[in-house]
Amino acid sequence: MKGNGKDSEKLLWDQMRSSSGNPIAVSAAPARALPKLMVWLILFISLTYIVYTLKLLSTSRACHQDDSFDHPYRRLSSSSSLISNITLAAAEVNLNHTVGVIQQEENRRTPQHQRTGLQHIVFGIAASARLWEQRKNYIKIWWRPKEMRGIVWLDNPVKSHKDEGLPPLKISGDTSRFSYKNRQGHRSAIRISRIVSETLRLGMKDVRWFVMGDDDTVFIPENLVRVLSKYDHNQFYYIGSLSESHLQNIYFSYGMAYGGGGFAISYPLAKELEKMQDRCIQRYPGLYGSDDRMQACMAELGVPLTKDLGFHQVCLCFSFPFFTTI
Repeated sequence: MKGNGKDSEKLLWDQMRSSSGNPIAVSAAPARALPKLMVWLILFISLTYIVYTLKLLSTSRACHQDDSFDHPYRRLSSSSSLISNITLAAAEVNLNHTVGVIQQEENRRTPQHQRTGLQHIVFGIAASARLWEQRKNYIKIWWRPKEMRGIVWLDNPVKSHKDEGLPPLKISGDTSRFSYKNRQGHRSAIRISRIVSETLRLGMKDVRWFVMGDDDTVFIPENLVRVLSKYDHNQFYYIGSLSESHLQNIYFSYGMAYGGGGFAISYPLAKELEKMQDRCIQRYPGLYGSDDRMQACMAELGVPLTKDLGFHQVCLCFSFPFFTTI
């Protein structure tokens, strides 16, 4: 009985395993499905990568083709820019030439009495009684008694002769009321800075320009007339140039007309200067010379220096005496 019972239990267990399935067989199905899923996933990723790569390559080729069309356009643009610059330069040259021709034509058509000439220029010459006997010879070189108007302004009376061929001599006004605090300079700078205003007060008629210079400044009259004719004497003009000494420009100013080389002031500007110059001088007692006092007053009037290379100031040494020419 026992043996039959064990055999029947074994038989029953075998039937149950065969009917319900082997546990190993049940766990083997998911194990076979996992590799298939991985294969499909790899195929999907690979396909996506291939499609993306092909799209990227096609886009790069299109951009390259666009660039190949753009290069000639850029070259054409560069060439056009170069041509434009050359054309503008040529146009500017032609314009300058045209303006010059028009100006010459206007000068030709302008009546003689309306053109700027020596008769429209009044000279104010700064001189010293101590050096007058030597310096007056510089003035004799360029002065034309019957063609020019001007005054030599001195600090003290000197001996003079009517037949010397020199401008009239006058004594500058008293400047003792003005303060001067520059230890390196001389207060005669105040007297010299007022020459334009004092010359204006003489009431000369038909004046277009006041030209300031020292007693050792040499003017070339024809060149001076040609330079001043370029400017409108009815406007505010303060015309001159720098020193040809770099050290002098550093020490004083690059925006100042140096009196040794001469400078010109239009008549309307001289009138405005005369109204305020004495008050202006009082405000700058520490300045060195007459040149920088003139520049200070011009700055208050809002008139900058118009630089013209026709005016030259040449320093012969490292001290302050100058030999100058225009």
